[in-house]
Amino acid sequence: MLFIITEPINPADSYHLLATVTSGSVLLHYAVVKGETGVGKATISIDYRFSPEALSEMNGIAAELKEKWQLEDLLIIRREGCLSVGEIISLVAVSAPASEDAFEACRYGISRLKKMSTVTKTERFDL
Repeated sequence: MLFIITEPINPADSYHLLATVTSGSVLLHYAVVKGETGVGKATISIDYRFSPEALSEMNGIAAELKEKWQLEDLLIIRREGCLSVGEIISLVAVSAPASEDAFEACRYGISRLKKMSTVTKTERFDL
């Protein structure tokens, strides 16, 4: 399942969106807006915007994950809009028969989301 949403990502609901009938491992990773991005200024917020091709790019990421690892289910959520420090930006979640596949697929998915070409982000800093 793949989603681009504008409302907050609800951690309590995320687990229940994954199929877990044969899973021995379920892994959920939430990326959050951090207050310091390494440019020497405090971040106030980050505005995320997606082009119309974003879901297609996310489908490609999902296909890569399913091809490389044995997964029972996969959930990727990206949030669009202006997000404040501490808010959840995205979720990569997988269920898998084995923990090795779950961890590797999740790590790879996180890396791929960071490199999406169909998203633009604009940081606002504290003056």
